[in-house]
Amino acid sequence: MPVPRPRRADFAWHLPMQTRWRDNDVYGHMNNVVYYEYFDTAVNKWLIDSGALDVPHGPVVALVVETGCTFMASLGFPDQVTTALRAAKLGTSSVTYDIAIFRNKEDEACATGRFTHVCVDRASNRPIPIPERMRAALATLDMDAAG
Repeated sequence: MPVPRPRRADFAWHLPMQTRWRDNDVYGHMNNVVYYEYFDTAVNKWLIDSGALDVPHGPVVALVVETGCTFMASLGFPDQVTTALRAAKLGTSSVTYDIAIFRNKEDEACATGRFTHVCVDRASNRPIPIPERMRAALATLDMDAAG
């Protein structure tokens, strides 16, 4: 039995983006590696815009330790996409995001992904607890807490 595809309302934050001609592969759809580029762009845009991390210069770095993607429908140029984000799991030093990609104005996701960051001290490169500023920002992505 197929798993239901997530809907836009299942996610707390949305980022509209435009596919590019170069995103298509020889089969005429968006190459699978491009989905990961959208994931990475969305998470880092959210981190910067929310003030969760000072990405270029802060003492804390968020390193990707795990990613995954499930493909449910094709995308390709010239589709408009919306990448949506929510906090799925918050640990002591790590956060796992659920991410979905939607085509044009469609309500059901074309792809879903998971993306896990571990916070590390920039100087020592060792894991540290999620800073309070980041933890507070992540609460805005927590669909369970948002109710």
